[in-house]
This record gives sequence, structure tokens and C-alpha cells, in this order.
Amino acid sequence: MHNARAGPHASLLVLQEKPVKFNRNRDETMVVIGELATSVCRFDRNTNDNWNANWNNLANSNANGRMAQLNQDNLMETNLYSKIYDFNNLFRAWQKARKGKTKKGYVIKFEKDLERNLLDLQLELKSETYRPLQLETFILRDPKTRRIAKSDFRDRVIHHALVNILEPIFEKSFIHDSCANRIGKGTLYALKRFEKFRRKVTKNFTSQAFCLKADIKHYFQEVNQEILLHLIKRKISDVKALNLVQKINTNFGAQRERE
Repeated sequence: MHNARAGPHASLLVLQEKPVKFNRNRDETMVVIGELATSVCRFDRNTNDNWNANWNNLANSNANGRMAQLNQDNLMETNLYSKIYDFNNLFRAWQKARKGKTKKGYVIKFEKDLERNLLDLQLELKSETYRPLQLETFILRDPKTRRIAKSDFRDRVIHHALVNILEPIFEKSFIHDSCANRIGKGTLYALKRFEKFRRKVTKNFTSQAFCLKADIKHYFQEVNQEILLHLIKRKISDVKALNLVQKINTNFGAQRERE
């Protein structure tokens, strides 16, 4: 069950009747982090009742041990790029990007010439000349100290435009209990599901059970971008759309190198 809050850490809760054991090979764990970059987070259970974070288990787990499986549809999604730069889609993306930030100076500045700015973004996307601006970094303490990389507002509009088109394609492949940043889910839904599983695994609080709360350090900073792009290519074959995704990821990777 994912933590419903977005941030540089990814969280997972696992409930079972016996203590949790992990494969201690850090390299394999990091591979799993990359493999699960599309918000599908799971651990596999083998015949010895151990839970292992292992690529082979995740890719080839049997019916008894599998918690979730990424679907590989035979039909690839094509002709998506024109939908991304469609003006109506860009307008909806702007509405999402400004939500809760209408009093911010950079939002007000963008909206002073809203139509022109959206048309400029559309032209850049259409001509494939769009380039993300350098990320702005700052320190956030809530209460953990975290380094946050923030995209320029115009780039956030592009992000939402991209998600508007790609999200429905990937949504159907996510496990039901992945709650982060999904429509109709979130913190309250995650807590409700946790309570259901807590009662189930303890047989309505009549037996002992174990709960694992895992936090993947620097998840978004360290996720393997090559594996992430490979997962996206399983669903998307539109070259221009893939190039846009890669531009955004490369910009984030360049920020990591600067730091």
C-alpha cells in the first residue's frame, strides 16, 4: 500500500502473520526500485513464507506468491503526441497546475497573457523545440530535512498535459491498493484499506500479526531512469511522446548531476 503523499521517499505497508524477511543484497533492492517506478510497489512471497524484494520474483512470480503483475498489452498506444499539445488539453493542464497556487507570483505572471503563453507552449511542442527550464532547488523541513527540486510553472503545465493523456493508459495496470496520486484514492482511502487488512490478518484482533512500514530513501532522486523509460515503452510506441518524456527525465537527471 503506497503512502498517499508525494515526495522524495516512497512508502510501503505490508501486513502478514509472520515476521518480514528481506533479501539483503542492496543492488537487487535498487533494481526493484527502478522496476517499480510506475507506482506499482509490491513484494513477493515464496514458499518459505519470506517476503523478498527480488527482480526475478517480481518478473516471474507464481500464482501463489504474486501480489501484482505489470500488464504488457499487445496493443501499443500510438498517435498520442497531437493529443498532448491539443489546446484544450493544455488549457486543462493549466487549470490543474494552478490549483491551490492562484496567488503565487509566477502563476499571476503566466496568466497575464494566458492565451499567448499556452499558444507558445503548443507551438514548441508541435515543432518539437520545447526544452524544460532548469529546476529550482530548495530545502524543506516537514519535519524531515529534504532537498526539493521544483519545475518552472510553464513546465508544470506540460507535465499535466502529458499526464492527462498517459495516466488513463497506465491506470489500469496499477494494483488496486496503490493510493498515491490516483483519482478517487489518497490518504483516507489508504487508511481505510489498511484497517481492513489489519482486521483480516489479525482475525479481527484475536491473533498476533506484524506490520512493516518501509520508506525508500531518495526514491525520486535515485530511481533508474533507463528502467523507467523501458516500462513506459511497454505501453507507448509514439516516438514523439516518448521523446517528450525523455526530455523531462533528462532535465531531472541533469539537476542530480549539478548537485
